[in-house]
Amino acid sequence: MALALTLPAIALPALTASAASAASTQRAATYTNPVSSGFADTFADPTVIRGQDGYWYAYGTSDPLRSGEGTPHRVPVGRSSDLTTWTFAGDALGAANSRPPFAAADASYWAPDVRYLDGRYVMYYTVTDTTTAPGGSAIGVSTAPTPSGPWTAEPQPVIAPRPGGGGGYLWTFDPAEFTDSDGTRYLYYGSYYGGVYVTRLSADGLHAVGAATMVAIDNKYEGTYVVHRDGYYYLFASSANCCAGPTTGYSVSVGRATSPTGPFVDANGVALTASRVGGTPVVTQNGNRWVGTGHNGLVTDLSGQDYLVYHAIDRNSPYLDQPYGINRRPMLLDRLDWIDGWPTVRAGAGASDTPQPAPVTAGDETFATRPGWLPSSWQVTDGYATGTGVAYRDQRVEGDVRVEADLRPTAGAAAGVVVGSATAWLDRAAGLLVVDAGAGRRAAVALPAGLDYGTWHNVAVEVRHGQLTAALTEARQSGPIVSVTLTLPPNVTEGRLGIAGRGRADVDNVSAAKLYRPVTRTVAAPRTGHLVYADEFTGSAPGPGWSWVRRDNAVTVAGGQLNWPVENADLTGTANSAGVLLRDAPAGDYTVETKVTLDLGENTVRNYQQAGLVAYANDDDFVRLCQVAIWNTRQIEYGHEMPYAGQLSYGGVTLGTPATTTWLRLVHTTDPKTGEHRFRAASSADGRHWTWSGVWTFPADVTPRIGLVAHGGAQPAVTAQFDYVRIYQP
Repeated sequence: MALALTLPAIALPALTASAASAASTQRAATYTNPVSSGFADTFADPTVIRGQDGYWYAYGTSDPLRSGEGTPHRVPVGRSSDLTTWTFAGDALGAANSRPPFAAADASYWAPDVRYLDGRYVMYYTVTDTTTAPGGSAIGVSTAPTPSGPWTAEPQPVIAPRPGGGGGYLWTFDPAEFTDSDGTRYLYYGSYYGGVYVTRLSADGLHAVGAATMVAIDNKYEGTYVVHRDGYYYLFASSANCCAGPTTGYSVSVGRATSPTGPFVDANGVALTASRVGGTPVVTQNGNRWVGTGHNGLVTDLSGQDYLVYHAIDRNSPYLDQPYGINRRPMLLDRLDWIDGWPTVRAGAGASDTPQPAPVTAGDETFATRPGWLPSSWQVTDGYATGTGVAYRDQRVEGDVRVEADLRPTAGAAAGVVVGSATAWLDRAAGLLVVDAGAGRRAAVALPAGLDYGTWHNVAVEVRHGQLTAALTEARQSGPIVSVTLTLPPNVTEGRLGIAGRGRADVDNVSAAKLYRPVTRTVAAPRTGHLVYADEFTGSAPGPGWSWVRRDNAVTVAGGQLNWPVENADLTGTANSAGVLLRDAPAGDYTVETKVTLDLGENTVRNYQQAGLVAYANDDDFVRLCQVAIWNTRQIEYGHEMPYAGQLSYGGVTLGTPATTTWLRLVHTTDPKTGEHRFRAASSADGRHWTWSGVWTFPADVTPRIGLVAHGGAQPAVTAQFDYVRIYQP
């Protein structure tokens, strides 16, 4: 269904006239997805980092960038000054000598993750095939002095191919690095076949150390990304099929933990390693042009606002060239809100396809030339400032503000960011991150023992409602290494913005912006309205109005339930052997709900027994919302089959966590512009708290009916018990 959100205006603090003009332009700017369209028709599995040169860099999976190009780029790179307009910056692994020696000649390179570690850029990536284990994927790593290269591959994989228990190799895909507050580095990797794991890395980030720990169960998640925030580690992960063209249901969910090794649990307390697997939705398709909204990274603008970078598929143009070829997955960018401790895209509104307020990226000082505000004690060399004492920028800050800079103190020195009469110091001599506001107002936190002060670190100072927080990160990634907070009296942080050095300090990329205003409420969930129909199955047969497609004579109505032994049949593909119990849907908007008990057990393979709701145009055009056994997991899948380009396309979104008894809803609305039928899915384990998920659509010229299904396999025998079917309207 259509969702909208009115966003708060973004403004910068009090500035000089020239800076105010730039800020006004920034405030007025908008962008429209996909942001990669300037250089790429497809740019899958994106990750973004801000380089030391002040530009943002994006890295994607190896594919041709444009329709008709044919030849894949080996980890294509985009560059941007504003996060929304990108240009092509070459292929990271384009040169033959830049590729790892253990990669097979025809290997591809997927899902790069790029970090700034100890003064160099480190790129982890999937190598799809290796010479040492043909058919086995691995995680490779390369390093470079700049975000655009040149990249030098390490001779051995970080994670070598892993034999699977049933033969072949586990899917060693989708790496993501994370550095914890004590300086320990971790690598997350894995996919559906084998699960997602985390392992410690060596101090240089180039080698795995010790045993790995599973953090997400197999057959559910891949494409992880970890962020540390407010005492929790958040594991973002993607589920379902990445690449099913117009029926791709890829989407992002999250779990959180108090340790980087888990256990990660969702908002309902369900673990991502459970057979009835957990996960709280972050972004999924909402009925607009985008489907398959998955595989994310995270980037923060100069106001402190987080954005999710991810790919999606335009359901109207799902393939790069011919149908059922390479999926066309451009890069999208959308605001990421943190509400009640959980991340969600646009407060739950999902992927955008209309103009959005642009990220705040203007007005920072990159020292490309020497600015006039630097005193003689400061010099500019190689694109950064070096000096001692305080240098005040021609800019004042007041109110809620975010000020940041990249700092590099020399031996025995400290480098600082000045906000009014407060200074945040990266104090190398004392081994502390210090906030000093004068008059005895001071707070400090110890820095990790192994911190490399000879490389750049970002210090961001945020002031909100009189509370100042300074956070230290590596290149603004993955949350703070350490942070310190100090409550201040009024007006302490109002005044001039500056940089400071006690002893010689290096400073770069200085910025100030009005601190972002957090969104604190999610968009409203659909309301059920008034009950207009109910079949409580109190008789000996379904009530009036029901009809069958392929009647199943084993179905009975008794004890206030419709009892349906799960059929050894299916609706997908061309077999169309499963029974469907249907009734006409009411005109206009409505919600159809059922309560179904289906005991599928746990941790055993019962493919693909399922039961639930269906919206049905015909055997080759339907949506199906069921709790289902998928190998060793139990999931709720919201699948869609439709004809496309002379074939049948099928894919599904996974949502929520099934219980033995699960409540399911489909909410129908009509697009006022196109007349399309939109069906949004929801599930609940108690009938009160609902998890809302994706939207599938039908063309305006069809009239879907609604009903029930129970199929997917007869062994071991199990019966689905439906307590009721209820229909509500506004």
